Amino acid sequence: MNRRDFITLIGGAAALPLAARAQPAMPVIGFLGATSPEPNVEMLRALRQGLREVGYVDGENVAIEYRWAENQRDRLPALAADLARRQVRVILAMEGDDVVLAAKSATATIPIFFLTSSDPVSRGLVASIARPGGNVTGINFVSAELVGKRLEILREMVPTVVRVAVLVNPATPGATDATLRDVHPAAQALGLQIEVFNANTSQEIDSAFTKFATQRPDALFVANSAFLTSRRIQLVHLATRHAIPAVYHGRHYADSGGRMSSGATLLDAWRQSGVYMGRILKGAKPADLPVIQSSKFELVINHQTARTLGLAVPPALLARADEVIE
Repeated sequence: MNRRDFITLIGGAAALPLAARAQPAMPVIGFLGATSPEPNVEMLRALRQGLREVGYVDGENVAIEYRWAENQRDRLPALAADLARRQVRVILAMEGDDVVLAAKSATATIPIFFLTSSDPVSRGLVASIARPGGNVTGINFVSAELVGKRLEILREMVPTVVRVAVLVNPATPGATDATLRDVHPAAQALGLQIEVFNANTSQEIDSAFTKFATQRPDALFVANSAFLTSRRIQLVHLATRHAIPAVYHGRHYADSGGRMSSGATLLDAWRQSGVYMGRILKGAKPADLPVIQSSKFELVINHQTARTLGLAVPPALLARADEVIE
C-alpha cells in the first residue's frame, strides 16, 4: 500500500465517527395501549396522519415503540416503566385513565399525552384544563357527557323502548363511573328503565347476551370502553343475531355493522393526538399545552342494519344524521 492510499484509508476511517455523530438521533414516541393493535388499525393510521401534518413520518424522522397490554391491565405499570427506562421523548397513553396513571407513576419528567373520555381533572390526570401543569396533557373527547343525548336518540329510533340494558366495562372506572352517573337521571327523565351489565372479557360479553336472550330488554346501550371498542365486531354480531336495537358511542361500530352511533369523532381525536405530539417533539412543554376539548361529534346510522332488523328509521333522524350507511 503506498503512502497516498494509506492516508486516504486512515482519513476515511477517522471521518466515520464524526459523520455518525453528525446524524441526530431519531426521536422515539412510546405508545402505551390497554388492548391490542388489531382493532386500532384505523386509529393508528389517523395518529400517523396527524404526525405527518407537523412534519414527522413514522420510520423516517420519528419512531414509535408500541407496548400493548392485551387487555391485561395489571401489565400496564411494567410496560410504562419499560418505556421510561428507554428514555422515549414522549409517551402516548391511550385507552383508559389507568393507562395514563401507569405512565405518570413511571416518570415525572418524560412528557405524557393522553386521550380520555372522562374529566381529566377529577380523575387526577392534570391540575386544570387550561394549565395542566407537570408533564401531562392531552385530549378530552367528552364522550361521557353525551350519554343522555345518546339515550334520547335511542328513544327516537325505537319509540316503544322501555327497558334498556347498559353494557359497561368495570375495569375502566373513570369512563364507567361517568356513564353510570349520567345514564340513570337521563333514563328517569325519559321514562326508561335501566339494567347494568358488566363485561371485561369476550366470554363475559357472550354471557351478557345469553341473559339478554331470556330477559329480553328492548334495547342495548354500549358504554364507552377501550375493551368494548376492541370487541365491536363481536358486539355488533351478537346484537344483530339477537335482534336487539343498539346504540354505540363511536362510528367504528356503525362501520362494523352497528345500527347507530353517536359520539365524538375518534379518528379526528387520534389525528389531533399526532399533531399535539409533534408540538411536544419540537420542544413544547405539556404544562403549557391546554387539554384539548374535542368539539367534533357525529351521528351515524347504518340503514342497512336497521332494515335487517326490520326497523324503520324516522325521517327526522335520518335528516339529522351526519352519515347514513346504505
